Amino acid sequence: MDTWVWIVIIVAAAVIVAAALGAFALSTRQKRRDETLRSEFGPEYDRTMKETGNRKKAEKALLGRKERVEQFHLKAISQADRERFLSEWQGVQAQFVDAPGQAIGDADELVGEAMRARGFPTGDYDQRFEDISVEHPYVVQHYREAHVIAKKNKAGQADTEALRQAMMHYRELFKELLNAPERGRVPEEMAPRRQGGGERRTA
Repeated sequence: MDTWVWIVIIVAAAVIVAAALGAFALSTRQKRRDETLRSEFGPEYDRTMKETGNRKKAEKALLGRKERVEQFHLKAISQADRERFLSEWQGVQAQFVDAPGQAIGDADELVGEAMRARGFPTGDYDQRFEDISVEHPYVVQHYREAHVIAKKNKAGQADTEALRQAMMHYRELFKELLNAPERGRVPEEMAPRRQGGGERRTA
């Protein structure tokens, strides 16, 4: 066989191998990105996938959320504000007995105040849900479901049981907001002991 034929065969084989390696590397990077986003967003990853119907669109949307929230100056709620919020929440819960509809509206406003205290903007609700999903992916669905019931309540379409469920949903996010540490700081209960080298017990 002529030398030039061997050269063509070798070059073609090299191109095929390079293409295969490139595809493998791309697939590996994609898999790692998928795993990272799944880990960070939890159930919100699957929800966004279902909503967009496309993995690339879902990933672009989630990465966009992260980039937006990274611009926020998120902080832990101060002890004074935390005590005030807890006191106001107790008042809202007590109000629910006699005026559940009003209590739901007040709970929604109180959650919004807690968001602002953490450093989240409180524009339209769709944007709120997306922002909250970055830092609190496991409770954002509670916020969505509470808001749906709150809208039905304004339209006179929510019964007492639905309002009770809304209060429970609001409470889950409210607790997370009040107990969230400053971004980048390990919560105290998760920090290693300074003495003895052991781990702190969780509360």
